[in-house]
Amino acid sequence: MMNTIVKALLMGITLLLGNGAYAGEVARGQFTRDIVDREPIDRVDQLDSSQQNEIKYFTELLDLQGQNVTHQWVYDDEVVFEKSFSVAGPRWRVWTSKKLPTDKTGYWYVNTLDGERNNLLTQSFDYR
Repeated sequence: MMNTIVKALLMGITLLLGNGAYAGEVARGQFTRDIVDREPIDRVDQLDSSQQNEIKYFTELLDLQGQNVTHQWVYDDEVVFEKSFSVAGPRWRVWTSKKLPTDKTGYWYVNTLDGERNNLLTQSFDYR
């Protein structure tokens, strides 16, 4: 009985992950003022343009080895910057940084995309 249940679960997982999909994920994603020892120093949800105009976006990726992952920066519904990474291990930490023009205030977004351009995670911050 247990053997049948395990086989059914494995078959279901195989069907869900078929056609090139993979079971990887973004374990963490956050905006930060800086990265030290491959870790963000803080979490930024809002940034004051009169005090700082550079921000970083950090992601910790799990089980996406062998794939390309992209950080896609979006402002005012336009892609303004993209950076792709080759993931070389089961736990991979990457980040991008962006200097923000002081006249581009409002919400900025970063989409984390897999190799097939599927969106794994979208996060935003408010630049004031």
